Amino acid sequence: MSRKVGIWVGVAVVALLGIVLMYPMLTTYMKSRTLTVNTKQVEFYIKKKTSLEDLTKELKALGIIDQEENFLAVGNYKGLDENNIALGKYLIDPGSQYRTLLNGFTLNDAGNGNGEVEVEVTFTNCRDIYDLSGKVSKCIMVDSAKLVEKLKSEATLNKYDFTLAQLPAMFIPNTYQLFYDTDEEKFIARMAEEFKLFWNDTRMQKLKEIGLKSPSQAVTLASIVYSEQNKNPGEWPIIAGLYLNRITQGIKLQSDPTFRFCWGKQLDGVERLLNIHRDIDCPYNTYKINGLPPGPICIPPPEVTEAVLNRKKHNYIFMMAQPNYSGMHDFTVDYADHERLAGIYQRWLSQEQAGR
Repeated sequence: MSRKVGIWVGVAVVALLGIVLMYPMLTTYMKSRTLTVNTKQVEFYIKKKTSLEDLTKELKALGIIDQEENFLAVGNYKGLDENNIALGKYLIDPGSQYRTLLNGFTLNDAGNGNGEVEVEVTFTNCRDIYDLSGKVSKCIMVDSAKLVEKLKSEATLNKYDFTLAQLPAMFIPNTYQLFYDTDEEKFIARMAEEFKLFWNDTRMQKLKEIGLKSPSQAVTLASIVYSEQNKNPGEWPIIAGLYLNRITQGIKLQSDPTFRFCWGKQLDGVERLLNIHRDIDCPYNTYKINGLPPGPICIPPPEVTEAVLNRKKHNYIFMMAQPNYSGMHDFTVDYADHERLAGIYQRWLSQEQAGR
């Protein structure tokens, strides 16, 4: 065999070996370009640790893929298994390549899937941390009971420097963007960050100006204001100013929602509150205690806290609901005027109840 022929034979052998070695990679590459068959964008959730095989079956059952063998081949090539398939929410567009899909499901260094998308977490009109936990658990993968347990733990309270009574003040009702697989600890940490952002230097200065000592006191007052008035925001700064006047003058707040809070849900739907209700011994009953209760009686919207910080300056120390269904109040300085208005309201309420 001539030297020239030998060279060509060598080249052919090398080329053949290259083809043999590259063939699996080439076939896997071609399989990775297989397209999903969904015709519309699909919301897809991975809610628990799953194997590549189970993930493949679920995607097939949902009509997202139809080439299971190809999907498995590409996933196996990428080394995907239950340890690196990330939990979370994903949006799968029509005609997505298998490689794009699998790359998206892959756990990254931040602890999320590369293609994972955030979800909206909204909590408003929450009575307490139990109510809040229930609403949050409907948005992300936290367990409401575990979240309550975590919130009430000594470790959490010490870490964020709240008492259990003050803790509702840490939560600013709003809509937040979070990953679906956010756990209890990460959720609490995020809310603590939002609390710090809300209580910036400007708000802390206003807090000092109105004579309150801590953000939790401001939120506690806001919770009382909101419980007194949740229909007409225009009254929030007036009511806030009224209660701050009482605090300054050493007058008990005497807010009906505070003793109603002491009864839990027993007074839900009760319009006429009696002395027997008001006489309950409870640290939140502002007919019994001086100053603010130990913590919020609800989790008020941040706008109410803003109204407290920007309270209206006046001399009012009494308020009485107007004898109509407007939800508005009359504000007075003199107790005699307050008693007169109270009589008018009670007579109106009796007539309304008799007419039903």
